[in-house]
Amino acid sequence: MLWWRSALILAGFSLLGLLFQPFFGWNITLLVILAGMAWVLAYHLRNLQRLNRWLNDPSPNSVPEANGSWEPVYSKLYRMVRAQGKSQRMLSAALDRFVAAGEAMPEGVVVMDAEDRIEWCNPRSMQHLGLDRKKDLGQHIAYLVRQPAFQQYLLNQDYSQPVILRNVAGNDFVLSVQLVPFDSTRKLLLTRDITQLERVQTVHRDFVANVSHELRTPLTVVGGFLETLLDMPDMDASTREAQLKMMFEQTQRMQRLVEDLLTLSRLENGVEARDERVDTPGLLQLLASEAQGLSQGRHRIALKLDSPVQVRGNYDELHSAFGNLVSNAVRYTPEGGQITLRWQQENGAPIFSVQDTGLGIEAQHIPRLTERFYRVDRGRSRATGGTGLGLAIVKHIAQRHQAKLDIRSELGQGSCFAIHFPPNRVVEPEAQLSKA
Repeated sequence: MLWWRSALILAGFSLLGLLFQPFFGWNITLLVILAGMAWVLAYHLRNLQRLNRWLNDPSPNSVPEANGSWEPVYSKLYRMVRAQGKSQRMLSAALDRFVAAGEAMPEGVVVMDAEDRIEWCNPRSMQHLGLDRKKDLGQHIAYLVRQPAFQQYLLNQDYSQPVILRNVAGNDFVLSVQLVPFDSTRKLLLTRDITQLERVQTVHRDFVANVSHELRTPLTVVGGFLETLLDMPDMDASTREAQLKMMFEQTQRMQRLVEDLLTLSRLENGVEARDERVDTPGLLQLLASEAQGLSQGRHRIALKLDSPVQVRGNYDELHSAFGNLVSNAVRYTPEGGQITLRWQQENGAPIFSVQDTGLGIEAQHIPRLTERFYRVDRGRSRATGGTGLGLAIVKHIAQRHQAKLDIRSELGQGSCFAIHFPPNRVVEPEAQLSKA
């Protein structure tokens, strides 16, 4: 379109010159044609100069304007620059979103080139691997992560499975690290903190080992006695009775362990339990009576009901939690000691506590008492018939009732185990409600 317009202008000047030829001769005709050519040339040179100046500093707001042949050129150029600007803004926004997403990811992300040099990394990877985004860009990742396992992982170039790294850059993290090529020239290095997962797996392994150990001892005893009975059919009645009694005690121990395991599994799996009004003072009276029976007169059992309030909860679970604390106090308090069951309120919050005058517990053991199968004295615990799961059950029942288990103990002075309920669990006794 541009050159057609110029050709038409030149044709117009030529026609005008030819019209003048009969009157002014060929000289004037040639001058008119040359003048037309000069004007067209000057017009194009001027617009080329304007275009050149704009190309040195392109902006959609400063695209030159012109009439005539160059008007469609500048119009198309303006539309093209606007479209390019829009594309750049969209690309920039997409890049900003990608960076923001990468910054917020809980996993570490390191973008590397084909030579494993760092191009970008997010804050989590800096935390995991000890990287410094300002200093380490362009550095080879192998110079910064020097664990032999990671170095071998890079050399093998088999990225189908992650590599596990520990204590990278002096941190206590256990990291799962995996390389993911995402085009022909770049790789992603992904890091994930699996410290908690590894702890859970360790707890699971310990749990299986502890259960196996707890069951193996009574099974060995029962198996040994059965073998003796089979080998000695003429055993005297008193010896046979003693061995049968021992086998019965061991099977009871296994039954208690299995029951506690099932209870703990139900609590940990979050199986819903129906809440109801629990007559807590009445429950404590029952527990005091059970404690008397378990103690068989070897301890002084005291009951203090300082508050008549009841709580909203599950009766069976609270009976189990309170009963575990009471039975522990009876088992571990020497003969002649005192055990006090108390129900009180502080600032509207109900508290159940069991105070004993037993041997007490050293401070370093207290934080671990609610761990499954944790025992301060393994020999003494087995001798008293405990399963090692009681306090773990108490902790989970307390949590299900939004309560907190508080343990205080002093070596040689005794212990106090208390369950603190929130005020919103309080239910006024029915007698008081009826009076109101």
